[in-house]
Amino acid sequence: MKSNGYRPPGPPDMETFYPDLSPRFAAFLAQLRGRNVAVVGHARPDGDCIGSQVALARLLRARGHEVACLNPDPVPRRLQFLLDGLVFLSPDKFEAEDWAAVFVDCADHDRAGQAIRARFPAPAGAIDHHLSNGGFASHNFIDPASAATAEILAGMMLDNGLPVDAVTAQALYTGILTDTGQFRFNSTSRRTFLLAAELLTRGANPTQAGYELYERETVGKLRLLQRFLASLRLESGGRICLGVLPAGVFAETGSLPEDTEGLVDYARAVDGVEIGGLIEERPEGIKASLRAKVPAYRLDLVAGQFGGGGHACAAGLNVPGETLATFYPRLVAALTNRLH
Repeated sequence: MKSNGYRPPGPPDMETFYPDLSPRFAAFLAQLRGRNVAVVGHARPDGDCIGSQVALARLLRARGHEVACLNPDPVPRRLQFLLDGLVFLSPDKFEAEDWAAVFVDCADHDRAGQAIRARFPAPAGAIDHHLSNGGFASHNFIDPASAATAEILAGMMLDNGLPVDAVTAQALYTGILTDTGQFRFNSTSRRTFLLAAELLTRGANPTQAGYELYERETVGKLRLLQRFLASLRLESGGRICLGVLPAGVFAETGSLPEDTEGLVDYARAVDGVEIGGLIEERPEGIKASLRAKVPAYRLDLVAGQFGGGGHACAAGLNVPGETLATFYPRLVAALTNRLH
């Protein structure tokens, strides 16, 4: 039993959610005392990124810190319900000096963009769940077995008896909900459900999260989905399914880059397909997202061949200067090798 008296819900075999990370997290918070803190998220932020940033920023602000949230890209429309007065800044709008930086949901130092990396060459902390994260901060709180960064953060906060109000609980719940694919992905565990249940008791609202995330699609997003579905191609005897979004598709459909969220899951969902992929043509090169039905295929290793990273079942990559004509066969070959 923890000395603070808190015990997570569940049977006697689980006294704390993160027995190794939580004591170090408490010590890390003590070391940050008196410092201004930038809570940094990654490019094209998703629910786990924004939810984790909001929760950590609110925790630090409650402890008396001046806090700023930094991202290279804007907060997506569907996630703005989490902000509750917090201001998210792009790196060019942040000019303060002598701030500590804590990166969340960033698989590596580059994931937040070169401008933020240059601004914070030695991050104070990193909280993350990506398998490819080797630890780039002074204090790293990394657990690849966790379904979401928000899961790690929620567990460490609860283990240490730190305040989790309704707004913070909603942010953490949203991060867990999105990165588990609504509690469907392989990384979803008993601990995931225990933490989600505890967050509900503290005010998280599943109905609001479900509405904001999944029932506010724009016409542009649906047109983008149509284009993506029409592009799907089966490879490797139907075990791989890849779709392409060509350059200019956002203007043509009236959609935004953030509207690509979730599209790759349609490729993976095809019966008989084991690996799905989304390939985006961009002026600067190629971006791809990969999803597998089982972790044995280690998509983080595939992405790593192209300078990317991620999880065993979900990974991403960016290849500057690459064209679809040259990249597509290289990706098919790499994925086919993983299948074998």
